[in-house]
Amino acid sequence: MLVLALAAAACTGQNGDEDPPSTPPPQPTAQPPTGTPDAPAVSPFTGEEGRQHGVLAVKLGNTPSARPHTGLRAADLVYVEKVEGGLSRLMAVYASRTPDRVGPVRSARESDLELLRQFGHPAFAYSGVRSALKDDLRKSPVRRVPAGESPNAYTRSSGRAVPDNLYVRPKAALRAAEDPSRPRDIGFRFGPAPDGGKKDGSHTVRYPAARFGFTWSAGQERWLVSMDGAPARGADGDRLGAPTVVVQYVTMRPSRFRDVAGAVTPYIESVGSGRAKVLRDGRAYDVRWKRPSAADGTAFTLPGGARMPFDRGQVWIVYAER
Repeated sequence: MLVLALAAAACTGQNGDEDPPSTPPPQPTAQPPTGTPDAPAVSPFTGEEGRQHGVLAVKLGNTPSARPHTGLRAADLVYVEKVEGGLSRLMAVYASRTPDRVGPVRSARESDLELLRQFGHPAFAYSGVRSALKDDLRKSPVRRVPAGESPNAYTRSSGRAVPDNLYVRPKAALRAAEDPSRPRDIGFRFGPAPDGGKKDGSHTVRYPAARFGFTWSAGQERWLVSMDGAPARGADGDRLGAPTVVVQYVTMRPSRFRDVAGAVTPYIESVGSGRAKVLRDGRAYDVRWKRPSAADGTAFTLPGGARMPFDRGQVWIVYAER
């Protein structure tokens, strides 16, 4: 089981306003956006064909009290990020399917701006942000849709406690955003699995506390997600999982900010290069990643230099400390 440890304590708005293959592999296919707004296109995020809309990124809580998540299975991409105190949050990116609600929504972090630059000017839904970061957000290319400024795009759940009861309505959030970018190439390639790799139905990455894991299911042809040792399910009861999981080893340095308890918020450096592990089809592939600048996507390459093809479907990207 792939285990990414998370802290079990709940985060209560501490940092925001509300808190080489043996033979050449098959050539992977590039997936630039094609078609028109009214015709099917191949998604550069999932490699699947279908209509697409403007890019919407949503920041989600990921403590036990924030689960189960709503709308996460509909995301094209799910990023796992480390935050202060060893806690974790998720960034879900939507450009294909549009669920009625997504949440619970939580506050933004400084390194989110670097991560989001690759999408151009996506809509960004978040609950709030530390005051000192507001100017950076305003100056960034993202189309901000914070709860405090776009109340009609959000709703509260009466069955959950603050701060884990805030949900965004994606369609309303996209309407509130100013011309969000449509999907574009962010470096991913899709195609048949290459030769090589290591059979690895369970893979483990350890952090200081708790657990976050993926287990290969041949029957479902995807990696099933577990959180803190328990199967992760959406609010509808369906199991979370994805055909491709990327464990990307990055530098996590201290950011400019601390939470109210004095814990430093980590800054995740998603620009640069390093090693990564791609999980697909029950195998693990050691690859290299490279992202030249914040405006660029990330290329994942096999030891021989060929691009690593992902399986089609939802992709999880787990940022792990190098």
